[in-house]
Amino acid sequence: MIACSTVEIMTGCLDDCLQHSCPNQRNTLPFCATMKVIASLVAVAAASEFEQIAHEANLKATTWTAEAPTRFSAVDDVKQLLGAILPGEPNFKGLPEQTVFHDFQVPTSFDAAENWPQCTNIANVRDQSACGSCWAFGSVSSFESRACVATGKDVKYSPEQTASCFTMFGDGCGGGFNVWSDFESEGVVTGGDFYDEAGTTCARYTLQPCAHHVPADEKYPACPSGEYTESDCPSSCESGYGKSFSADKLYAASSYSIRGETNMMQELVTNGPMYVSFTVYDDFPTYKSGVYKATSSSALGGHAVTLVGYGELNGEKYWKIKNSWNENWGDNGHFLIARGNNECGIEGNAGAGTIAKATVV
Repeated sequence: MIACSTVEIMTGCLDDCLQHSCPNQRNTLPFCATMKVIASLVAVAAASEFEQIAHEANLKATTWTAEAPTRFSAVDDVKQLLGAILPGEPNFKGLPEQTVFHDFQVPTSFDAAENWPQCTNIANVRDQSACGSCWAFGSVSSFESRACVATGKDVKYSPEQTASCFTMFGDGCGGGFNVWSDFESEGVVTGGDFYDEAGTTCARYTLQPCAHHVPADEKYPACPSGEYTESDCPSSCESGYGKSFSADKLYAASSYSIRGETNMMQELVTNGPMYVSFTVYDDFPTYKSGVYKATSSSALGGHAVTLVGYGELNGEKYWKIKNSWNENWGDNGHFLIARGNNECGIEGNAGAGTIAKATVV
């Protein structure tokens, strides 16, 4: 009979065994080797799914560092946030490709938040909560950034209206793509984050940021057991806001897509941040620092984010990307991803447009 319990094996009895002093055991090397294997398997099972993924990524990655995220404990927690329909997938709707660019030399590095410091919304990291509305956040984040660059007005615009009114599935948490064309035809109202003061914008985001199966606190309560829904398209502004819904709208003057490293760099420097999307692999949620290159082949889905800069780190070219998983994820809510080789599809279909300045609120 094996007298050492699993806990005892992991907390000291195994060492005793190896010293031939574990009580009531057959003190043989084969037996102790078996105990080592059992202890190893128990330890692996006790570790979280992402601790294992991060460990494996750190063994493979040469340009970035992985760490088990506090926002997620399992891969399924991430999948519900990946609502971007990627080029080539069913229902994808692309924008006309912009192919004419000025021939000028871009700087070797660029950070939109530093270049336009008056536009605090460029650096503001939002939280899509337990909803696959990343496509709405990528669209709005690029729009509000460019609106500030074009007009000098540092205003937040509404992922709430975007997710609930411009979805093709009836539920904004069910997925979508770049909707700058809707901003061009329908306009978008102002809209802050969940914790912003009521009545300061027209349509705040209504889904509360939440803790994804990690210890909850006052700011981040436990997430719902299933995904949120986002289906109530607003038609009026919040109580106390001083404008009508229609008067609050800002419109895009044009919408287009941009592909390829050089074109994207020129567009970013000229007009500001852009919507980008890419394939998420199961190692990506463990990103902590460095220049991300996928080490896994296990794809989870498509994700939309905001391109805000580029540069080079330790000889590795990168894009600087703002995510919408709050500031506690990654590097203060941002990540760097390899530039110039279409890593995970990041250079395949960037998009944005210009702002109709005559309608600025």
